[in-house]
Amino acid sequence: MSSQVRLSLLPRARCLFDEPVKVKVAGLRPRQVVTLRARSTDERGVVFSSSASYQADGGGEIHLDRDPSIGGSYVGVEPMGLLTSLRAEALHKDFHKNTALHPHIVNFSVHEEEGGILAEATNERLLMGDGVIRLPVKEGNMCGVLFTPPGRGPFPAVLDLCTFMSEKRACLLANKGFVVLAVPVFGHTPVNSRKMHLDHFEEAVRFLQRLPEVGGRGVAVISRSKGGDIALSLAAFVPGVQAVVWINGCSANVGIPLYYKGQLILSSLMFDFSKVIPTETGASVIKYAVDNPLDEESKGSLVPIEGAAGRFLFAASEDDLNWDSKAYMEDMVERLKRHGKTNFERVLYPKAGHLLEPPYGPHCPSALHGMLSFPVVWGGEPKAHAAAEVHLWAKIQEFLKTSLVQNKAKL
Repeated sequence: MSSQVRLSLLPRARCLFDEPVKVKVAGLRPRQVVTLRARSTDERGVVFSSSASYQADGGGEIHLDRDPSIGGSYVGVEPMGLLTSLRAEALHKDFHKNTALHPHIVNFSVHEEEGGILAEATNERLLMGDGVIRLPVKEGNMCGVLFTPPGRGPFPAVLDLCTFMSEKRACLLANKGFVVLAVPVFGHTPVNSRKMHLDHFEEAVRFLQRLPEVGGRGVAVISRSKGGDIALSLAAFVPGVQAVVWINGCSANVGIPLYYKGQLILSSLMFDFSKVIPTETGASVIKYAVDNPLDEESKGSLVPIEGAAGRFLFAASEDDLNWDSKAYMEDMVERLKRHGKTNFERVLYPKAGHLLEPPYGPHCPSALHGMLSFPVVWGGEPKAHAAAEVHLWAKIQEFLKTSLVQNKAKL
């Protein structure tokens, strides 16, 4: 390594997962062309990497928030491009960072054209901030992980319905001042089950309301994909659900009949696998294989959100190739309007894909579908998808604070 070349991560190399860093290189020759690389290993041991070439300015410096990449994993000015473009060498691998206890470690390096390393730096991206408490919980049919911010509260409460267990979004919200309980949709209920019980998720709502840090107040629910229709069902059938964040979900109950208090309340919207479209990469497009919830034979699966008292934030990606989130959102908005409702906000991301996550993680174009037995294409143009995640993350926090403000909870 060159003692003159310096790679800096500003304002500091240790930050929260959802915070940007400024990457700066100094000490190069004027107009020198170098390659910047990033490398990280996920919880399964899969290595992800990215690279981009840059030309230094007349002073021998490169600033990623100012200077364009001239080739590599992305082209143009993308300040966090080395992070969002991280990819595994093997196809159809999503980045697993689902537990909050350990940070996301990214190694940055600067290489001369011959390949030699000129400088290195390590970015430690924390999921849990100082003072946040993580507590696994199990009560009745409910199991999950609870994250509590520092202080005595009272705090606004959020139920994070992840399709499969992930602590990332929940603990990042706890850093912002929310008490958050992460509960997987498919925890005790197998994917191939013949029944799903809304009562199990109601237990999670009641658990949050009983917490002394919350004090019996209303609960918000955040969700994506299959978790979306469960969140809508909680708002429609369970008192105390004050707000729902619905991200690329469905307007109908998908895949498994839904029961509440021993009674069938929603039939299941099904798939027609003859409409799956294979691609050359080996992943399939399943968007057109989902039955239309507005067809007469499927209307029993539609969630009756027009009767819900809480507020809704609908976020849909136009390039969602898992299913037609945009159409589902438009149907729900139209139904609410027909019933004289104004309790909703909506946002559409034209070039984003299905997997909208907290920002600055790797974009996943395709991966094994958790409810199916084959890899699928999730969609999304990388740069637009990354921008959508930044925008939506801020929008979610604003919506949750506004929706829960009458709780007089501390933030």
